[in-house]
Order: sequence, then C-alpha cells, then structure tokens
Amino acid sequence: MSSSYTKKLVAYHISRLKDKSPDVRLKSIQELAQLGDTDALTALEQVFKTDGDKDVRKAAQEAGLAIYTANKGSK
Repeated sequence: MSSSYTKKLVAYHISRLKDKSPDVRLKSIQELAQLGDTDALTALEQVFKTDGDKDVRKAAQEAGLAIYTANKGSK
C-alpha cells in the first residue's frame, strides 16, 4: 500500500472518531490499529481521554499502545 494512500485512510478513520455512533468509532479504531500509523496516536489519545463510551475508550487505549509498541523501534 502506498504511503499517501495509507495517510488518506488514516485521516479518514481519524475523522470518523467523532461520529455519534460508538460502533462507527470502534470500527475506525480497529482500522487504525491495523494500519499501525503513528499519525493516529494523538487522535486515539484524545478518544481515550474524552469519549463517553467506556468500550471505545478501552479500544482506543489498546490500539494506541499496539501502534506505539509496533513503531517504537523504527524511529
């Protein structure tokens, strides 16, 4: 997958983290975790700190940790 395509996908899923539906937010968090791009970390941190749904907060925390862990050796 090209880098610019990945960046567009990441931006799309980050924008969906503000959706009213917890299911949409959860799906986007799962997609961001699979993409593994560190650009998502700040947005996931915000969701973890502010989302009203505990399952969404937990998913954001887990996804952020997975992305951070997967990328920490590559910088």
